Amino acid sequence: MSLYHEAAKVLDGSKSGKTSIKSLVYTKKDWKSDPKALFALSTEAAKWSEVLSEVIERSGVLRIERQLTPTLALILTHDLFLSKRGIALPATHGLNSSISKHKARLSAELTKARLRRGFATLDAFRAFINNGSVTVGDVSDQPRPKLRPRWVRINTLKTTLDEQLASTFAAYQKVTSLDKVMLSPASNKVYCVDEHIPNLVAIPSSTDITTSKAYRTGQLILQDKASCFPAYLLSPKAGEGDVMDACAAPGNKTTHVAAVLGESMKSEAVGDSSSKVFACEKDVARSETLEKMVELAGASDVVTIKAKQDFTKLPPTARAFANITALLLDPSCSGSGIVGRDESSSITVHLPSKTADFDTPTSRGKKRKRAAPTSAPNHASTTTTIDDVAEEQAPLDATEETADKLAARLANLSAFQLRLLQHAMAFPAARRVAYSTCSIHAEENEHVVVAALRSSIAQEQGWRVMKRTEQVEGMRTWNLRGKVDAVQAAARMEIVDGETVDAVINETEVAEACIRCDKNGEDGTMGFFVVGFVRDEDGNTIRKSNGGLQQPEVDDSDDEGEAWEGFDE
Repeated sequence: MSLYHEAAKVLDGSKSGKTSIKSLVYTKKDWKSDPKALFALSTEAAKWSEVLSEVIERSGVLRIERQLTPTLALILTHDLFLSKRGIALPATHGLNSSISKHKARLSAELTKARLRRGFATLDAFRAFINNGSVTVGDVSDQPRPKLRPRWVRINTLKTTLDEQLASTFAAYQKVTSLDKVMLSPASNKVYCVDEHIPNLVAIPSSTDITTSKAYRTGQLILQDKASCFPAYLLSPKAGEGDVMDACAAPGNKTTHVAAVLGESMKSEAVGDSSSKVFACEKDVARSETLEKMVELAGASDVVTIKAKQDFTKLPPTARAFANITALLLDPSCSGSGIVGRDESSSITVHLPSKTADFDTPTSRGKKRKRAAPTSAPNHASTTTTIDDVAEEQAPLDATEETADKLAARLANLSAFQLRLLQHAMAFPAARRVAYSTCSIHAEENEHVVVAALRSSIAQEQGWRVMKRTEQVEGMRTWNLRGKVDAVQAAARMEIVDGETVDAVINETEVAEACIRCDKNGEDGTMGFFVVGFVRDEDGNTIRKSNGGLQQPEVDDSDDEGEAWEGFDE
């Protein structure tokens, strides 16, 4: 079967650390295997590789089955013991039999590896591996790890929280703290209603909700808690104007902001509202994904999709957008805050050695001495050979080059993000903007915020940050705020977009207005950043630098294509 051979190629290709497993799988178009299955197997085998390499080395399988490569042995051993369906090959297949005939010895070594690390059950061991550690230690040193929860947004366009708690989650036990979800055993069905975001539920990461009817019909949407912050912070009100989602695909934030509009209709009893959500996506394939997501979520009546449309090419003064009062901006970013986008990017792939000096089935009568750790050729705590270490450690100049490349990439991204934000501020009727990234870097976050505030368009049109005291309750009470030192560093810059500026920034106020989420933190979110901007003046006026006001000019044409030339590329 091609799956195992192709997974071996992926792991071998990722061994250098220069290319991630996800890139190797999804950039190549001629795999015979299903890419999703190939990615899942490769990633899981990589996570277990340190343990399984130890198991294979100690069993001596590679000395007997010389036709097996270390990578194939690793992947097959993974499926033999850790896949629910076992090895996806007939029992008579050569690859299957080459590893299955040694099942007893491999099983014994896996048990020893588990016990050496202080875990009484394979489930407990699996949970710890998924948490990113295989360190040897006593049971007393190995508390149950906290695992990120799976966040489920109740799509109020189709259902309600109460309906879902009474149906989909009827067999679940309600707990009062997120910790109880994150520490829950894999077999437990529990849920916690989130305290910050309305209609959001946390369940254990091991719980598969995707088989439920509610998920398949779009009543439930899997969306990280942090990803729900922008739409909730923006909190557009039905009847007060339209919303623009500038970078909409895949559509979670789009359908969320549509649901927020729907909720405001119910709470304010405004009845049928003409408020719309315009969703822009310039990429063709992602536009198709957006359309499917909007349809599944039941948001088609609220959302108008601008497929294959670059937001920066839209003329803000076009009559079609004269009623845009709120904008959602979640632009392309480094993605440095995302957990699980490609877990393999931070996983070192360990491969078993064919020449490891452990007991093998052929060395009968010879007992391996329990040498002191300093003289043993291999240690239980690691299976990395000298060659592995030499290959994985980059030379100093290569590391510096990587840092330089990262700095250059962040500079390019932040420049684009700033242009996007300034473009949003140019919409004449706009009163609110929510800007967010899934980045942990200040260059894409606080630095962009400060640069936007000091830009001429923000100064002329009265834009400022949405103060913490002005934010909706769930965001106002969120504990993690922006970094003051990052705001201060950006505020010290004297030139923005090639122009000298003298705008005064209240650094503490700006930092407090910014909202951050820790990657793999105690709150169970990915790394994220969001901030709101508001206009002091009425949305239908533009402030001149001399303090006077004038009505904005509106373009009567509906041209939404290449006409806008407000910013240089």
